Amino acid sequence: MSRHAYVERTTRRVVDEQLFGDRVVRFLYSRARESAPVLFRALTSRRVSWLLGAVQFDLPLAPRLLGSRGFLRSVGVDLCQCVDPPAWFDTPRKIFERRIRYWDCRPMSTDAGHVAAPADARVIVGSLASESHVFLKGKFFDLDELLGAGSPWPDVFRRGDFAVFRLTPDKYHYNHTPVAGRVVDLYEVAGTYHSCHPAAVVEMVTPYSKNKRVVTVFDTDVEGGTGVGRLAMIEVAALMIGEVRQCYSAERYDDPAPIAVGDFLDKGLPKSLYRPGSSTDVLLFEPGRVRFADDLLRNLNRTDVASHFSLAFARPLVETDVPVRSTIATRITNDA
Repeated sequence: MSRHAYVERTTRRVVDEQLFGDRVVRFLYSRARESAPVLFRALTSRRVSWLLGAVQFDLPLAPRLLGSRGFLRSVGVDLCQCVDPPAWFDTPRKIFERRIRYWDCRPMSTDAGHVAAPADARVIVGSLASESHVFLKGKFFDLDELLGAGSPWPDVFRRGDFAVFRLTPDKYHYNHTPVAGRVVDLYEVAGTYHSCHPAAVVEMVTPYSKNKRVVTVFDTDVEGGTGVGRLAMIEVAALMIGEVRQCYSAERYDDPAPIAVGDFLDKGLPKSLYRPGSSTDVLLFEPGRVRFADDLLRNLNRTDVASHFSLAFARPLVETDVPVRSTIATRITNDA
């Protein structure tokens, strides 16, 4: 079984990922997809995905594990970061949907022209422009399909840049606003519930374009905005994800509310929650408006790190594990 590793941004360590459900996903996306297409379609349907999520996340933990610090740490939870006390976490769902003291433990740049990571996730950056040194021909998504039939936005982002953020099941699953700006469009695109496991992405062409997803388009060239043009944030549901709940809070997690076209959203604040499972965020930028962080570009092209994505693209393509609200790109100015 081939390795899949990533670079941890805060420590610069190369880490081998223990892929969740690796054997099942490999079977489902190779043999089952080809030899039993009816079964494959059923397993990636909304009803089955919801059922799998309920079984996986809603059954109570065994009494001996209630509030167990060892158990919580084993699934990647740092109790010192959590808003709620240990006794609160009596089901996997509560662990999955945990709130953290992001204002203390996820610092954010004060530079107005910085774009923030929308999630604790493993990110790959790229470009849709063929002459770019980070050009990646469609594998993760098809732009027109990703934004939905009849969408007016593909031409805006046609030759722009993108970033794909893969959230693993152990991650903090609130999405935060990557920019400050006004919401100019918000809509949902129906779809299936394919896994976001790297092996599934490699086997299944443009899976992010086929899954259920929510598209939010920001105009950041407004007063108080980040100044990087229009940006599309696509929240992609996946296997065992039953809902992407919009719950923007202007202050910590207080008074969460749905967002609407016309709302101005500040950067780095909770925007939505995946409920539950692994999932993906995609950011689309207009051409020539941002430059990705140097460390993300360096890590992307490392030849000493094993990656399923490198095999798929026949070139080095390595993810960086980034904290939510950390800087992933900066605004390009006229004098840059």
